[in-house]
Amino acid sequence: MTVRVLVVDDHPLYREGLAAALAASGEIEVVGEAADGAEAVTRAEELRPDVVLMDLHMPGVNGIEATRRITARQPEVAVLALTMLDGDDSVFSAMRAGARGYLLKGAGREEITSAVAAAVRGEVVFSAGIATRVLGFFAGPRDAGPQPFAELTDREREILDLVARGLTNPAIARRLFLSEKTVRNHVSNVFAKLHVAGRAEAVAKARDAGLGHDAT
Repeated sequence: MTVRVLVVDDHPLYREGLAAALAASGEIEVVGEAADGAEAVTRAEELRPDVVLMDLHMPGVNGIEATRRITARQPEVAVLALTMLDGDDSVFSAMRAGARGYLLKGAGREEITSAVAAAVRGEVVFSAGIATRVLGFFAGPRDAGPQPFAELTDREREILDLVARGLTNPAIARRLFLSEKTVRNHVSNVFAKLHVAGRAEAVAKARDAGLGHDAT
C-alpha cells in the first residue's frame, strides 16, 4: 500500500529534497507540501494524508500548535515530528499535542520511510537518542504522593511551576509552544483557583508546596 504523506517545513530546499527522496522510495506518495503550520492545517484538511511529517520551529503557527489542530480535527492522521529540536520540552510538547513520533533531521531516508510505515500501523516512533530519553522518563522513579494544588489542571500546575521558577509569560509561551494569550489565560485561572492577588503571592504558595525549587 502506498502511504500518502504531507511534508511540512519552512526551508524550501530541505522540504523539496525530502519530498523527492521519499517519492523515490516507491512506498510513499508525497501528496503535498506546506511551509508553515497554518498552511499545514489547511493542506491536511484538503489532502487527507495518512502521515504528516512536521517541522516544529516555523514562523507564525508553529509545528506544535499545527499538530494539535490536525490531530484534533483528523485523529486518523498520524503526525510525525521531524525537527532539529532535541530538547525534552520539545519532545514532550509534541507528544502532548498528539504527535505519533519524533524524528531528528539527521535521520536518513530509510529511517524516515520506516517511521512513516510504522506510524500508519499505529505505532509510536522515536529516533534512537530520543527513545532512550523518553523511556528513561517513564522508567524513572515517580512520586507516589499527591500532587500539590489538586484544584489545578496538569497544564495549570506546569505553568505555576514555571512561574515559581521566575519565568515570564512570554518565556513560558516559548517553552511550552503556546501563545502568550493562552499562557495569560492559564495564569489568570491559576490565580483565581489559588485565591491569590498576583504573581508574588502565587510564587510564594507554589514554593511552599515544593514547586519551582529546581531553577538554575
